[in-house]
Amino acid sequence: MLRIAVPNKGALGDPAKTMLQEAGYLRANISRELVVHDPVNDIDFFFLRPRDVAIYVGAGKLDLGITGKDMLLDSGAKAKAVLGLGFAPSTFRLAVPEADAAAGVKTIKDLSGKRIATSYVGLLNERLAGAGVEAEVIKLDGAVENSVALGVADAVADVVDTGATLRKAGLVVIDEPLLESEALLIAPEAADEGNGEVETFVRRIEGVIAARKYVLVDYDIPVDLVEKATAITPGFESPTVSSLQDASWAAVRAMVPKADLHPVMDDLYALGARGILVTDILATRL
Repeated sequence: MLRIAVPNKGALGDPAKTMLQEAGYLRANISRELVVHDPVNDIDFFFLRPRDVAIYVGAGKLDLGITGKDMLLDSGAKAKAVLGLGFAPSTFRLAVPEADAAAGVKTIKDLSGKRIATSYVGLLNERLAGAGVEAEVIKLDGAVENSVALGVADAVADVVDTGATLRKAGLVVIDEPLLESEALLIAPEAADEGNGEVETFVRRIEGVIAARKYVLVDYDIPVDLVEKATAITPGFESPTVSSLQDASWAAVRAMVPKADLHPVMDDLYALGARGILVTDILATRL
């Protein structure tokens, strides 16, 4: 039986639950349970603080977990990334008061000797060491954007989505991102290879990720234009081409990247395709 950690709240919580449900897990209604047994798939799901997921997984107490790349690296846990999940994107950035930025504080090296507040001490120390910068790191549990106004720090290092919270606090983001993060599926570093239950779980999640990236496109096209049309929609391996009652026309079905959908439809219509239909994919195995 697998034991899997799921973030219980925050930007990771709801998207993680949605992905699991799309993969056929956690079909029952979930309220505030700390542990939920999925009897259909024989898996125990443990709902933990996002920051704690990597600790439990790295200790080998759980088989898999969902957390952010930033939290995995900050934890120092003996856990490894298995799969990027494609949600909860963010960046780990430095920010300073607007006046300091205007005075020339632009990079991490300009923070030498300064006080930097963060909730990601391990991650920040690693980046400072990599840049050869010595600074005092102030550990806070949250709301680090207030630390400068309250005189606790000279700058902050925080995970940023839009940056609106930092701007409201009179702070300006400087330098390139220290890290670009997203949700990850993680496993213990010492996990055995070839675990069939783990492989099935990963394959299901990969199927959801692929389904979110693609749509099915069906269309009718004159037979003499099939070759040109299928060059526009080559599909994942090869498109399906079927005969119609009118022998001068063919029906084509192909997977198309969702991001390319409308230009593809425009090109097909301009070529001569008609009856172009688009269908969402709920799950797939590629």
